[in-house]
Amino acid sequence: MNDGLPPLREVVAAHGLAAKKSLGQNFLFDLNLTAKIARAAGPLADATIVEIGPGPGGLTRALLAEDAAHVIAIERDARCLAALGEIAAHYPGRLEIVEGDALSCDLAGIVGARRPARICANLPYNIATALLTNWLENAMWPPWFDRLVLMFQREVAQRIVATPAARADYGRLAVLANWRCKTRILFDVPAAAFTPPPKVVSSVVELVPLSEPLPCDAKALATVTQAAFGQRRKMLRQSLKNLGVDPATLLAQTGIEPTKRAEEISIEGFVALANELAAL
Repeated sequence: MNDGLPPLREVVAAHGLAAKKSLGQNFLFDLNLTAKIARAAGPLADATIVEIGPGPGGLTRALLAEDAAHVIAIERDARCLAALGEIAAHYPGRLEIVEGDALSCDLAGIVGARRPARICANLPYNIATALLTNWLENAMWPPWFDRLVLMFQREVAQRIVATPAARADYGRLAVLANWRCKTRILFDVPAAAFTPPPKVVSSVVELVPLSEPLPCDAKALATVTQAAFGQRRKMLRQSLKNLGVDPATLLAQTGIEPTKRAEEISIEGFVALANELAAL
């Protein structure tokens, strides 16, 4: 990809942008790889793309080069703003830079009426799971985004797409993600692609919101899964005791065997437990 801008390594050197571990930063310099991620989020020509943690703008440049109509870059690190400003000048009117913390930003408000909108990001590793959980627990569903294309550590990606068949990875995150979305891992990214290279392989994950997920209160589902997976080696008759209701009654009403463990329960089972908990 040749977008007419300086190589990213030159941009990083010119602005003194050493990646900060405290911000979970790992910069992607391979423009062929960033273009692959951008294409995975396509078609982009009519879309508004929200990018979290753009850093020096490798993925930002790829999204714009792949004809994204509008990119909103949310960046907490003030050191990166000048480099992003140079990209904005190169693509007049198509890049909006917002200095702020994605965990507390009102992304729906920032996007406004510009639809379709989706999130495409190499997420800062230290807040990636918290960000995804916030988006999945959105009170309004279908949400303001039509798709999520996100980079995670491979082990987190596996936890997102896991089913009860993959017991070691199946947990609260899988239940929440697959209750409301269709999920899949698109491809892996080697550690060597990053600067500095992390100690793990990364994966790009796609999450497409379901228009009509099983009816359930997100908070009740979070409560049930936290109790069940918080003691995942124990049987449900024991692990659900701290819910404030009699586990035997809860399990009997949903037809789930008390001797089952959390990792054996389907998403439909957890939804039934959450709905029964809310009813009780």
